[in-house]
Order: sequence, then structure tokens, then C-alpha cells
Amino acid sequence: MKPLDPRLLRQAPAARRYVGLTIGLGVAAAALIVAQALLIAALLAPVVRGDAPPGSALAWPFVGLALVVAGRTGVAWAQERYALRAAARTIAELRHAVVEAWALRGPRPAGGAHAPASGSGRGASPEAEVATLATRGLDALEPYLVRYVPQLVLTALVTPALVGVVLGLDWVSAVILVVTLPLVPVFMVLVGRLTAGTSERRLATVERLGTQVLDLVAGLPTLRAFGRSFGPGERVRALGDASRRATMGTLRIAFLSSMVLELLTTLSVAIVAVGVGLRLVEGAMELQPAIAVLVLAPEVYLPLRRVGAEFHASVDGVAAATKALAVLDRAPSAGPAASAEHRPVTATGGVLVLEEVSVRAPGRGVVAPAALTARIPLGSGQPGSGRVVALRGPSGSGKSTAVLAVLGLLAPDVGRVRLAPRGAATARDLADLPADELEAWWAALTWVPQRPSLPPGRLRDVVLDGAAPGTGPNLAAAARLTGLDTVVATLPDGWDTPVGLGGAGLSVGQRQRVALTATLLDDAATKPLVILDEPTAHLDAWGEQAVLDTVRAWRDSGRTVLVVAHRASLLGLADQVIDVRSAPDAAATPDREAA
Repeated sequence: MKPLDPRLLRQAPAARRYVGLTIGLGVAAAALIVAQALLIAALLAPVVRGDAPPGSALAWPFVGLALVVAGRTGVAWAQERYALRAAARTIAELRHAVVEAWALRGPRPAGGAHAPASGSGRGASPEAEVATLATRGLDALEPYLVRYVPQLVLTALVTPALVGVVLGLDWVSAVILVVTLPLVPVFMVLVGRLTAGTSERRLATVERLGTQVLDLVAGLPTLRAFGRSFGPGERVRALGDASRRATMGTLRIAFLSSMVLELLTTLSVAIVAVGVGLRLVEGAMELQPAIAVLVLAPEVYLPLRRVGAEFHASVDGVAAATKALAVLDRAPSAGPAASAEHRPVTATGGVLVLEEVSVRAPGRGVVAPAALTARIPLGSGQPGSGRVVALRGPSGSGKSTAVLAVLGLLAPDVGRVRLAPRGAATARDLADLPADELEAWWAALTWVPQRPSLPPGRLRDVVLDGAAPGTGPNLAAAARLTGLDTVVATLPDGWDTPVGLGGAGLSVGQRQRVALTATLLDDAATKPLVILDEPTAHLDAWGEQAVLDTVRAWRDSGRTVLVVAHRASLLGLADQVIDVRSAPDAAATPDREAA
């Protein structure tokens, strides 16, 4: 990433406003620095020569100097205040853009769903990497925006302006400044390359740590069931130590770079001071411009010194911003407006067609599912048009993977998943849908995974999810059907109990009842497809009966229910059963033999 990448300014409006404010403050700072140097020289020169005017004549220069110092203090205060605000807004805008771009990326290649992270040497989920980037990774942008960018702008504005002022006062000192100034960025580039590489390795370590922790949390119930919940702790501690070592390595290089730059700029200022002193002794230079040059010389190097000192604080943010911009660059653009020849897909009353769908399972040497073919009519929202379709097969056969392909979240390695709107002569491949039509497909279905997650808020608001105010009686009836009413009776505040993050903890079965109730309240005409991934896996017999009653209610309302089923009760309820099977991956066999 460039020191100030234009893509960052395009993606974050707050960054554009902040850079504009920083430029204005930089111009004001340059003018105040010049005024301060000239006022100090005007006050000190007569005193050193011994011909100082009366005190009343020095009153106005002292007042002017006080105002200039106050102005510089005000500029520094404004820069710090608005930098913190702009950093928070920029990070929030980038975080929102990254999450939105990732959500709209469309179907992902099946074989790359769990590709190893760059440099990690281990399988890392892209979702986990993006989660780490959008949380802790982008937080590292604050030092970059608060400290590094202002100094970069000051270097571009203040340094040339002060060199021009010194040129008007003493051309010899200006030549020394012009000759020595390029040495600072040269050393900055040399040290910066080493620091940037260290920071990229540190970010990769943090991403691996985040991936391991997310995987551990997701599989903690299974690990506890087998008595292995403490096993992965050693791996997490090892990654934490690796992150600490990488951070300390970055700091060591940063302190070394600061020392090198401080020494270089100090020697350069000393050269200017020695030249001015020798010419003063020889009488080749006036005292007042000499004092002004001596005051301005450190100010010329100061922005460059601060850029070098703050660079180490920004490299983590630069690395995170580079990855964020890469995600945004790969985001799909909205498709063209619909026309008579290219109508947007509609799910109601259509047909979902799976044609020889095969997905390679990474690291397993199998294809799961293998050559899955099915034709699933979608409900029209009218009573009598609904049906229950069950995906049946042993564990590992690819039932959940088939669901991801139907959702449009995964592109099959072989075959196609197509949607034929009602009355249409041709079907559309989900993998070819533009972002807006893919969103329309997602809006036409409801997905209840094995472990539903709930957004934070009151239970009533979570279930209604923006439904019309008149759904009160429907809410009570739906809760009775799914068994949620008995859960509500046990909660401290009933329907007003906070749930989700920071709220009351609900079990997996209770969360499933919440999700089932919310789905019952959806409009069958606008959401004709309901997808359930093993909804009875974590339920007792009473909870299983509630699920069966809910599935019947969906079918009776004219919706198609696609369910991943193991239990005979769900299979017996199905109008259509689709057998899902796996097969050896012929492409992986030579690799295994070679290994």
C-alpha cells in the first residue's frame, strides 16, 4: 500500500474529509513556524548586539510571539482531536465495506473454501481471516491515521515551505538542507521495508491465532463431549507466544529506526549550525537572519523525523488496510438493470434444479456430494402448493455442502444449481447471478442452520424482526406451535428478555425454537423456500415433535421445506426424498499414491 493510498480515500469518505482538514492545518502550521522564527530573531538580535530598543518597543513583538505559540498549540490540539474522530469513523466505514463486500462476493469456489492462509502452512478459513481483519486488524489503522498521516502531510507542506524561507535568508544553509534532506527518506525506505515485512508476518500470526480460536469455540461442545476441551489450549498459547515475539521484533526494529533517523537529522542540523557560526565569526552573515535560520533548521527536519518515528506505529495498519482494500477490489459490482430479455429471477412457484452437482472435500480425497441430481418445485405461497423435500445420506456424504450450493454460497466443482422461474423457458445458474439478483434469491428463502445465532435485542424484537405490529396473535400461535411459549415462560422478563450478545443465554434447542418461530411469521408468498439443516439433531422427543408440527405448518401454508434429515420421523413426513452420496475423488488418487 502507498503511504496514502487513493483507494482508501475512495472507500472511506471520513478519510477524505480528514485529509482535507489536515492539509489546512498543515498550511497554518507552516505559516506559524515561519512567523515564530522571524519574531524570535527580531527579539534576540538587538539584545545580542547590545542595541536593544526600549521595552515598550518590544511589547508588540512579544505579543505577536505569544499569539503564534498559542496558535501552534491550537493547531496541534485540533489535529489530535479531529484525528481521533476521523480514525474511528474511517475504521467503521472500512469495516462495514469489508463485511458487505465479503457478504456479496457470491458463490465461492468449492475447492478453495478452506485453502491454507498465505504463509500459515495450515488450513485457515477465509471467513475467519476476514473476521480477524474486520475486528482487530482494522483497529491498527488508528495509529496510522492519528499520527502517521498528519506527519506525512506536514512533510509534504511544511518542509518545502521552510526550505524556501531559508533560501531567502541564507542560500548556503538552503543548499545544505537540500543535500541532506534526501538522506532521511532513503534511510526510512531501507528500515521501512524491513519493518513492513515484520509487520506482515505479525498480522499473519494474529490471523492464525484468530482462526484457531474461532475453530476452537465452534467445536467446544464436541470437544467437551469427548473430554478434550483442554487439549487445544497448548496450541493457542503457542500462537499467542508467536504473536508476542513478532510484536517485540517489530518494536526492536522500530526503536532502531528511530535512533538512526534521530542521529542523521541531528548531524544535519549541526552542519547547518556550524556553517552559520563560521560565517558569523567571519562577518559574512547578519545576526538576525542567522538566528532565524538556526530556529528554522530543526523545524525543517522535524516532520521527516516524526514520519520515521511514527512509521513503526502505522505498519500494522498499512498491512491491514492493504488486505481490506484487496477484499474490496474483489467485491462484485451490481449487475445491469433488468430488461425485457433479462428479467430478474423470482423463486415463487419456480423450480430448483440440481444437475450432476459434485463438490470436492478438501483434504479428504472424496467428492461429497457426488453427481447429485434433483428437481425441487418451489412453493407458490398458496395452500396446497407446499411440499417437504428431505436430503438423506450418511454422515460425510455432503448433505450440508449441498445446502450451501442451493443457497448460492458455494459453486460446485462439477455440475450446476439452476433456478427456473415460474413460466420461464430457461433456468438461471446461481453461480452466474449478479449481486443484486443473488440478494433477491437470498431474500426469497429462510435458512435455519444446526446452531442458529441470534442478534442482540429483546426476544420479541428478535422473533418479529421488523414484522408488522399486528402480528401479536400470530406470534402467540407460532410460539405455541414451536414450543417457544414454554421457553418464554421460564425467562425472567418473558418476551422482553434480552437475548443474543450480552443477553440471556439460550441453549441450541431454544435458539432453534426462536428461529423456527420467526420463520413461521414470514410471508409464505415472498419466502417460498425454507432450508433446515438437521433441525432435530439437538432436540428431545418433545422438541422433535414441535419441529415436525412446524414443518407441516410451513407445507400447509404453501412453502417448500428442504430439510437435511437423519431421523425416520422427518423422512416419513417428506413428500420427496433425495439420496446424497459421496465418491472417491479420482483427481486426488494420483497425489495420494505419489505421497
